[in-house]
Amino acid sequence: MLSASICCTDPAGAAATVDDREDLVYQAKLVEQAKQYYEMVESMKKVAGMNVDVIGARRASWRIISIIEQKEENKGGEDKLKMIWEYWQMVETELKLICCDILDVLDKHLIPAANAADSMVFCYKMKGDYHRYLAVFKEAAENSLVAYKSASDIAMTELPPTNPVRLGLALNFSVFYYEIPNSPDHACRLAKAAFDDAIVELDMLSEESHKDPTLCDGDEQNKGCER
Repeated sequence: MLSASICCTDPAGAAATVDDREDLVYQAKLVEQAKQYYEMVESMKKVAGMNVDVIGARRASWRIISIIEQKEENKGGEDKLKMIWEYWQMVETELKLICCDILDVLDKHLIPAANAADSMVFCYKMKGDYHRYLAVFKEAAENSLVAYKSASDIAMTELPPTNPVRLGLALNFSVFYYEIPNSPDHACRLAKAAFDDAIVELDMLSEESHKDPTLCDGDEQNKGCER
């Protein structure tokens, strides 16, 4: 059986265990009760970073087991199929526990308390991510799509195209279309649109900075011009 202390890597690069993840989830719940919303979001961002390797490993295991199961089924090896199914069920259970725990915190604590656009987009993006992880095992694709669309609606109206949270949402939403409904064309269009919008925004900002009469060039600075 897989150990509950399988290590992953947090954003800072330090080794972290499943116990650390559970501590951060509890911390998020605690600071929410204390009305410290910013700290709660930061805790959940750390959880998301820590879960990348943990969830990725289990999803990879599930796919490998699926291939092995198909081969053994063709051979008619009943004994081996039983062992495969038992291990398969264990991997599914572990992944569901991780995802459902995060989704519970999002639905009961983070999303209801969100008041800033970037926080709302982050929460709905995270909800879409974890439903997408579950979509490999059960009918969670629709929940993932709804969450991503909610995040996208807010991001498109409230956040600039260059906002990191908005860009991260576009990336993960495109992964959803690529992996779940198997729509690579839609995935590419979504990602390209986000990239193009960000480039246009950056170009506009660059042009505005050149046109700004309060900005001085090198010669003017040498003359001691005032800003």
